[in-house]
Amino acid sequence: MIEIDNLTKIYGDTHAVDAVTMRAETGSITVIVGTSGSGKTTLLRMINRLEEPTSGEVRINGEPTHVEKPHLLRRRIGYAIQGHGLFPHHTVARNIAAVPLLLGWKKQKIRDRVDELLTLFSMEPAAFRDRYPAELSGGQQQRVGVARALASRPELLLMDEPFGALDPIIRAQAQDDLRRIQQRLGSTIMLVTHDMEEAIRLGDKVAVMDGGRLVQHAAPAEIIAAPATDFVRDMVGDVERPLRLLSLIPLAELIEDGPADGDALPADASLRDALSTCLWTGRSAVPVTREGIVVGRVTFEAIRNRAELHA
Repeated sequence: MIEIDNLTKIYGDTHAVDAVTMRAETGSITVIVGTSGSGKTTLLRMINRLEEPTSGEVRINGEPTHVEKPHLLRRRIGYAIQGHGLFPHHTVARNIAAVPLLLGWKKQKIRDRVDELLTLFSMEPAAFRDRYPAELSGGQQQRVGVARALASRPELLLMDEPFGALDPIIRAQAQDDLRRIQQRLGSTIMLVTHDMEEAIRLGDKVAVMDGGRLVQHAAPAEIIAAPATDFVRDMVGDVERPLRLLSLIPLAELIEDGPADGDALPADASLRDALSTCLWTGRSAVPVTREGIVVGRVTFEAIRNRAELHA
């Protein structure tokens, strides 16, 4: 568990972060979202003491971070940034192994961990282990950057705009990869973004920053349905609110008996996915499957009715 208690950072007369208090549960993703200058990156950097707080405290599993030497603290906190920050003259394997080498892991343990992570990120170890960053695509570099941050099995992974340099299609795939791997490893992640869509897509909890203050910290559905301030409402977007809520609801909630033609969607797909399919194909319903077997349908009318509840 990560506890942030009244954390403040002052530069001259400016409160870059102003008395922020929140908690992130173990094994969850917390996304910190806000516009430029809102304090979100400064908040993140105070967690691993790249920035020292003016006042307040951070605790990891009950232990205050200020009692530990900063370089030792950072070895047990993963950190991934926009642009990946890979060492250009080191191979993929050596990049991923950076922190385990500092920690004195044995060679075979390091090799096994590198191969495990490359496999987890769908990168064949034999094909990628000995490549250099310049030989990788942007999406592959991003995966290696996250793999490096996870290599030492850190208690916490901090991510600062990790997908900002990726094009929209690759970005969506990278977000899906991160969620899949986080669920597989049970990692605790705190991620900074300026993109509310990304925050809603990834976060178990979303923390909205404005002018250095935490203005709302809640589950994505609550952020959308009950924005705490006009700033949060503007970030969500009134027109988009019903669609954003549909993206959080699985088809499983609206399955009914009855026929439906065309390609099926899995029960864990979102109502937004089904709405897009209906509008694109002109169908009034889509079949729904579990483990490849059709178990019912979801109708366009049912999706529309659910969206109207939140309009």
